[in-house]
Amino acid sequence: MRETYIISGLRSPIGKAKKGCFRFTRPDDLASQVIKKLVETTPGLKGDMVEDLIVGNAVPEAEQGMQMGRYISLLSLPKEVPGFVVNRYCGSGLEAIHLAFSKVQSGYADCIIAGGTESMSMVPFLGYKTSPNYNLSKTSPDYYLNMGLTAEKLAKKYNITREESDLFSLNSHKKAIEALKKGRFKDEIIPIEVEETKITNNVRLKQKNFFDTDEGPREDTTLEALSKLNPVFKFGGQVTAGNSSQMSDGAAFVVVASERFMKKIKSKPIARLVSYVATGVEPNIMGIGPAKAIPIALKKAGLKIKDIEQIELNEAFSAQALAVIKDLNLNQDIVNVNGGAIALGHPLGMTGAKLSISLFNEMKKRKQKYGMVTACVGGGQGVCGVFENLTL
Repeated sequence: MRETYIISGLRSPIGKAKKGCFRFTRPDDLASQVIKKLVETTPGLKGDMVEDLIVGNAVPEAEQGMQMGRYISLLSLPKEVPGFVVNRYCGSGLEAIHLAFSKVQSGYADCIIAGGTESMSMVPFLGYKTSPNYNLSKTSPDYYLNMGLTAEKLAKKYNITREESDLFSLNSHKKAIEALKKGRFKDEIIPIEVEETKITNNVRLKQKNFFDTDEGPREDTTLEALSKLNPVFKFGGQVTAGNSSQMSDGAAFVVVASERFMKKIKSKPIARLVSYVATGVEPNIMGIGPAKAIPIALKKAGLKIKDIEQIELNEAFSAQALAVIKDLNLNQDIVNVNGGAIALGHPLGMTGAKLSISLFNEMKKRKQKYGMVTACVGGGQGVCGVFENLTL
């Protein structure tokens, strides 16, 4: 297989769904701004050099439908560059990066842009027409169990208390706020232009604004405030709006290139994908997916958990993340060092790419060699990618 690398990556800030900065911004428009800037800022790269665009997206309908990947390529790259959508739900962005690596490694391409975009403002969490399979619903109804209830099952199985979940949430916000104050995300986020139309005194006015900061983290969050929130999925349960990931909007993409192409444009690598795994678990405890994927990914990479210096574990729910941490006895000091999805948000199709870009940047700052990105996936799956930092 050919040597393959990631040579650059950028993302949008993450907006709060329904009421945030991108509530009226289409996911394809959001993605196109990120991709244009990515091409513009990658030394030696031109749009016509890109051979494919792979877009992760979890709910490909409405504004995210009609083969959105192709329309994003038309918005951001020369018309000769094709594009398509890949859906592994919450793992879509990471799956897109893996597919790009696989294509380049096997010689089918030299340069691919891959990542993901999601608007949870414009497209509901389960889409506009949820239609479960009748036979599956009849024989295994818990395969369609609400995501919050799967977290409740994990909380019970791993003896996770409400206080533990709320404290995990509080720490996620604290780490994210500190990261924002210290500018830890500055190198990975591009300002996104948003045009809004307002009518004042029957006068139609267009206004342009730029957004460059993640909206989710709350500096005023306290353990007391979190403890007062009611459970939302189960009577007497512990999963609340405060210890669950936020619905969000955003886009993130990376450039994946062969060694030959990288030398051609005189660029340098920032990371490489050492191994990637997607695995299945019982759908009714889908959140434990990372605990099953991580050991396999490490084995494929020829590494041990002690070799991993930083972990980006998607926080679908506090109870879910804590279950994975307890199951594998992970070192919490290296998990989500700048906060996770509970504070920063979880734009489903974007998340895997966003976590990867954040990992690359933080590993560079800390001079770390190996890190991983992992997430649970609705329907009972887990994904894990092990990355090597090449900026040392």
